[in-house]
This record gives sequence, C-alpha cells and structure tokens, in this order.
Amino acid sequence: MGVLDGYRVVDLSIAMAGPLAAMRLGDLGADVIKVEPVTGEWQRHAPAGGATGNQVNASFLSLNRNKRSLAVNLKSDEGRDIVHRLAATADVFLQNYRPGVAERLGMDHDTISGLNPRVVYVSMSGYGESGPYVTRPGQDLLLQAMSGAMLSTGRDGDPPAPAGTYAIDAITAYSAFEGALAALLHRERTGEGQRVSVNMLDAAIAVQMQELSVFTVGGVPQRRGREPHGHTYIRAPYGVFATKDGYLALGMPRLDGLAVALDLPELAGMDGHTQRDEITSTVARRLPERTTAEWLDICARHDLWAGPVYGYAELVADPQVRHNGSFVTYDHRTEGTVTTPGFPYGLSAAPPQVRRGAPLVGEHTAEILGELGYPAEHAAELVEKGVLACAD
Repeated sequence: MGVLDGYRVVDLSIAMAGPLAAMRLGDLGADVIKVEPVTGEWQRHAPAGGATGNQVNASFLSLNRNKRSLAVNLKSDEGRDIVHRLAATADVFLQNYRPGVAERLGMDHDTISGLNPRVVYVSMSGYGESGPYVTRPGQDLLLQAMSGAMLSTGRDGDPPAPAGTYAIDAITAYSAFEGALAALLHRERTGEGQRVSVNMLDAAIAVQMQELSVFTVGGVPQRRGREPHGHTYIRAPYGVFATKDGYLALGMPRLDGLAVALDLPELAGMDGHTQRDEITSTVARRLPERTTAEWLDICARHDLWAGPVYGYAELVADPQVRHNGSFVTYDHRTEGTVTTPGFPYGLSAAPPQVRRGAPLVGEHTAEILGELGYPAEHAAELVEKGVLACAD
C-alpha cells in the first residue's frame, strides 16, 4: 500500500511537466486518472529520439506509469459532464492548459472547486497566469534561455549552452508535486482545498537560489572567462577535461592537493576565482598525459573530487546505479519488458512502486465510467458518438 493509497488524482496535463508531477503522485499510491483526448495526449504522438515503440512510445512510457486512461472529448457537453463527475471524486485536479483553455472547457478552478470544495487544484503555466508574458509558449529551452542559466557555463564568446536534460520541465514538475503534497497536508489539517499555482519561470529562478543570490546580494556578475568553465560562480578547476583516452570531471578539488597529485606545485599558491583561466589551462595541459582511469586512481588517493564522464550506456551499467535500483523493469501490455528510470526517493514504510505501466488511449474508460455509475450501454453509446474512446 502506498502512502497516497485512497487518494484520487485527475490529470488533464500534457507534455512533460504536468504528467511527471502526476506520475510521482501515482508512484506513491494515488489513483491517477489521465484524462486525454479520444485521439490520445500530445506526447503519444511526439516520440523523443524517434523511439516510437509498438503502441506506446518511450517518452509516454517514461511519464505515465501508474495511471489509468480516460479518453474523452471535452468539447462535448457529455464529455465535460463526465469529467465534472470525476472531479467531484478527486483529491487533486491537475492541468497545464494554455491560458483561457481551462475556462473555455469548464475545467477552471472556480468550476472545479464549486463541484468539490476540498479539491487541491494544481494549475501549471509557462510564465504565470497573468502579466505581460502570459501568452508566450512555455517550452523548456525557451525558459532555460530566459532563466540566465545558459550564461553560467562555457567561455566568453561561446554561444549560450543549454542543459543536456529537460531541466526546467523537471524542476517545474517537482515544484507541482511538492505543492500538491503541501496542499493535501493542509487539507488534512483544516478540511480546506485550495489552488496551487506553479509556473516554469518561477521554478527556473527558484532552483538557482545560490547563483542568483550571489548576484542580487553579493553583487557579483556572471563572468565567463577565456577558458571553458563549468560554472561562473565556482572556483577552478571546475568542468570536464580531456585525458589520454577520454574525459575527467573535476569538481573544484583542493588546489594544494591537486598541485601534488598533478605534480604542478604552482597550483598551490593560486586563487580559484581570480585566476580561473590560468588554473584551467594549466590543468588542461597536464591531464592528457594519463588515462581517465589513472587520474581517477590518483585523485582518489589524494582525496580530490573527480569522476568519470559517462554516456547512457555506461550509466545504466554502473555498479552503484545497479545497487541503488535506479531503474525499474516491468512488463507492459504492448511494449513487453521495459526498463525506465525509477524513483528519486525512498520511503521505509510505504515505498513507491510500479503498479501499472503507461496506459493505452482510453484503456480504462469503461472501468472509470462504471465507477462513476454510468451503465455499460450508455458508455457504449458515448463511444459511438465520439464522446469517449476505449482501447478495446
């Protein structure tokens, strides 16, 4: 039994941030009902990397386990009525529609809370629900660019560098997950539901609490040097360096220890902030003399912060990753045995678990309508009219 067993989440979200937040609630035991169009949610038709799968692509698999699918046409009166009846049974109602869409569909906070005053209504947006940027597209790369983070790495004159992950989507998802849990705790104490508002811009700012405070409080601007550097506000050496056979990551090791390990005594008397470029270039000239494994051994013996640079193949085979159980493997109805990233937290009393894989479009439509009291023949009529879709 999960810690959220008995709670119901109605998930009207698309793409990554909303579905990931809802999936985390499902991982903790909540009954997550994914409400999607009869043609399927957008992410079903936009496979990252071209990993299309048999009927469910890898992107959708990764973001929608532990959910049931209700495929319904919200532009119809009958479809809206079904979701309203579902919302009346929900503990959490989550949506990330473009501004104005929730109101047009009758899925806005005022409507849903009017049906269910105890509901925790989570609204996710790109830039906020009002203001000059309210209609701008809330897409991960665009928010990375606006957040300032792209200019905290690299060297002066280089193009701004995006992250190698959908970082802002993930940060926004965890902000919504956290907000939903906090609002549920408040409701358990007071009986009151409430609205949780999350936007990608604020999430991108909040996750840079150290960097932006260095700027706003310390008055230190971002300064990219002439040498590539992993972060403008961290002392050198900090970044990835070429070795004889690959690359080595150095995470601001002690300069006195590094001076001994690399046999570069001049490093011991240098300042990691003001002499960042000189340190970086000096270290970069030395490291190609040995292999990555040799340098890792040397750094370990001198208690210096260093690590290997992995691709995905090396990551999934790593012994610590395997020991942690960082990935989960389970059988899916159409995709066979699948392996995806697991859970970023552990709970001793009620650990998260995979209870079901990502659903097919409308896989649970009939089941959910039965729970809402719709006779089977009525549900079949709604399927014929195009209000609903069923997988079978």
